[in-house]
Amino acid sequence: MSTKQQTLKAPISFSGKGLHTGVKVTMTVNPAEAGTGIVFRRTDLEGQPIIPALCDNVVDTSRGTTVEAGGHRVHTIEHIMSALWTLGVDNAVIDIDAPETPIMDGSAREYARAITETGLADQDAERQFYHVTEKMVYTIPEKGVAIILYPDDEFSVSVHVDYNSKVIGNQYATFNPGDDFARKISPCRTFVFLHELEPLINMNLIKGGDLDNAIVVVENPVPDEQLDKLKKVFNKPDIEIKAGYLNNLELRCNNELARHKLLDLLGDFALLGVRIKGRVWATRPGHFANTEFMKQLKQTIRRGGEKPRYTYDCRKPPLYDINDIRRMLPHRPPFLLVDRIFHCDSSSVAGIKNVTMNEPFFVGHFPEEPVMPGVLIVEAMAQCSGIMVLSNVPDPENYSTYFMKIDGVKFKRKVVPGDTLQFEIHLLEPIRRGVALVEAKAFVGETLACEAVMMAQVVKNKK
Repeated sequence: MSTKQQTLKAPISFSGKGLHTGVKVTMTVNPAEAGTGIVFRRTDLEGQPIIPALCDNVVDTSRGTTVEAGGHRVHTIEHIMSALWTLGVDNAVIDIDAPETPIMDGSAREYARAITETGLADQDAERQFYHVTEKMVYTIPEKGVAIILYPDDEFSVSVHVDYNSKVIGNQYATFNPGDDFARKISPCRTFVFLHELEPLINMNLIKGGDLDNAIVVVENPVPDEQLDKLKKVFNKPDIEIKAGYLNNLELRCNNELARHKLLDLLGDFALLGVRIKGRVWATRPGHFANTEFMKQLKQTIRRGGEKPRYTYDCRKPPLYDINDIRRMLPHRPPFLLVDRIFHCDSSSVAGIKNVTMNEPFFVGHFPEEPVMPGVLIVEAMAQCSGIMVLSNVPDPENYSTYFMKIDGVKFKRKVVPGDTLQFEIHLLEPIRRGVALVEAKAFVGETLACEAVMMAQVVKNKK
């Protein structure tokens, strides 16, 4: 997957009816600027209000995912979100002239086909990723629901569904890096059990539902009077039941129902607003569990509970040792504050500093309570940033990096003798004219000690 944000090369439009409202709707997905995210714009309302597709805005998950902002809603967004996000669209403005997206054939096939045919355009901004660093679990034990997120270098999903149904049985579905979403997942349709239909009708839902946009699972024999009622509801005089499905349905694959649950999960996970690097195992997932899990994950990110993305192993040779660092940076002891670099690429770097009682600053800061000065932690993060920038220069010894701005500096814990500081620096936008904007974090173990957003300029040294 590209590390750059992407949007559509051109607008694409869809027309149909809403599954629950039955209202005719036209929906146009427009390209959008980097950093926009995916947002809905209600063109049928005064002022054309914007509703961001984020988990914080989820207000209903009864039979689909509904988002609301400023008192305005859009219903059943999971299929278009699944297609856009999984196929690589980071930014889009979706114009919609009704309160619900079109259900199409009950799958995301038409969405995926149009996105694939239109194509994507790279944008001049980096994608944001959440790197899972520890196992996370969400469960609803009484319903047999479990979603588990494991650390991994890439995003993958495994889904298991078991509804104690003799028709469906146990079904599994997977989505792995490199899988063709448009072919494998997007054609799989939504489904409902026959015994759920009447309550949904009584709740004034599924007004746009019919046997062409949903799979109806039939567990038990159906009396003639109930079959007659169904014929009137769906306006179909030839309704039949065969092999456990209404109207002699032919499945598109033998695990279509599990694949549709996976499709829904992908759409709901997109509401995190950042891409996940981790492995998902889900049992009987649904919109409520999916979106609640994303809300919890977002809270974890906001609280700064994020753990280091990279794992330092002192047994492995460093990428850059102290001699390499001395060749790249002009700093010298006692102001050289990075001991090793163990990860470095074009947009991130990770290094360490072993803090010992021999540090000269401990003599006066403080004699009876030695604490590493916060300004030196910031300086150490800046030196790591310089290494990342200069690693892409053929003659780094001829350049220096200079602070231009520091924002959002926060100190979370004291750094004392015996601690090992781990620095992680991530480029926030492409380097332009020698100016780098980075997010910097310093950890002690798995605890965040300091964070800041820094801007620096790379300048060639005067001879």
